[in-house]
Amino acid sequence: MSRALGVLLGFAADRVLGDPRRYHPVAGFGRTAGWLEQQMYGDSRRRGAGYTAVLVGATAALGVAVERACRRHSVLHTAVTAAATWAVLGARSLEREAEAMAELLEEKDIPGARNRLSHLCARDATDLEADELARATVESVAENTSDACVAPLLWGGLLGVPGLLGYRAVNTLDAMVGYRSPRYEDFGWASARLDDLVNLLPARVCALLTGLASGRPRETVAVWRRDAPKHPSPNAGPVEAAFAGALGLTLGGTNSYGSYQEDRGTLGDGPAPTVADVRRTAELARRVGIAAAGLAAVLGKGKRWI
Repeated sequence: MSRALGVLLGFAADRVLGDPRRYHPVAGFGRTAGWLEQQMYGDSRRRGAGYTAVLVGATAALGVAVERACRRHSVLHTAVTAAATWAVLGARSLEREAEAMAELLEEKDIPGARNRLSHLCARDATDLEADELARATVESVAENTSDACVAPLLWGGLLGVPGLLGYRAVNTLDAMVGYRSPRYEDFGWASARLDDLVNLLPARVCALLTGLASGRPRETVAVWRRDAPKHPSPNAGPVEAAFAGALGLTLGGTNSYGSYQEDRGTLGDGPAPTVADVRRTAELARRVGIAAAGLAAVLGKGKRWI
């Protein structure tokens, strides 16, 4: 029970406290990754694969060592699992960013909203108006509900501390070097592909939970099955399509990321998002997170794989 209880306590800590304000371990990992990139960078997939293997391997090994050292002491194991869960989750912070965007858009502070969007995604917001900023927010909250909440909870329930730390290492590296820019086209290839792999299951679990949490499972699954293949990402596609179906909206379109543009297809059947849909999306993400925490606790009570 210690793993299940630890995951639930960590989820509760994230709901109440959000991200640690100082000495955030994920930020520390990011600084380490940035330093190592300077030492190992080369414009090749082989160099990038080595970089990814070192960082993810070391983080997962640390998780295995901690898990094995604590597993015979249930109270300590619960506390360590809770701390790791709290450290790697970003659900409450994601919700706060959505609420901040909603407030700026409701106040018609378009320059402020354009600037704030960078907290959610790397999209070029220079020329975006209110409804396009709302769409960007809805899509980013949908995608990050899987990445920042459902996926770490799922891997934590299945694999404990190694799953929590290893997943966050993979996802952080994808955010740092997994871009289609000239610098990272090859060096970031391994990080991006590994992130795709570890999110294959969580993204689809997130899509299912979205349908259940919204009370529109049939519409959600129908849009997911029909429209997800239009999206260039194998994992963002199912999640964004599921949110489109659950919210009764049409998402997708062509997005600019500065150095390149990406056509994300058309997902859903309803109207395009407006400012009012940002808070609806944040509320749906919150319910999905609660459902994911319950699922992770059930998984945590099962067979220990590590």
